[in-house]
Amino acid sequence: MDDHLKKLIQELGNAISESLSDSDRIDDATAEIGKEGYDVFLFLEATIGFNQRNTKAAVMSADEPLVRSEVSFSRQDRAFLKALKIKVDD
Repeated sequence: MDDHLKKLIQELGNAISESLSDSDRIDDATAEIGKEGYDVFLFLEATIGFNQRNTKAAVMSADEPLVRSEVSFSRQDRAFLKALKIKVDD
């Protein structure tokens, strides 16, 4: 893995961490748990996968239709994505 890609991955990790630390919703939830007499420790693990694209295969003609796949999210999935400020189409 080259240094430029390592830097980009680090920036992605920093962006995710910053999104979580700036989340009022997460702050509110942890504060409520704290009011109940508990200390809160939040550990998240993210798995980030990537493959280098074949540039020839990655180029799409404007005439080719886009294919959408259907994905369903649980309530917890949606809450997590919302905390990361990621919008999910309904």
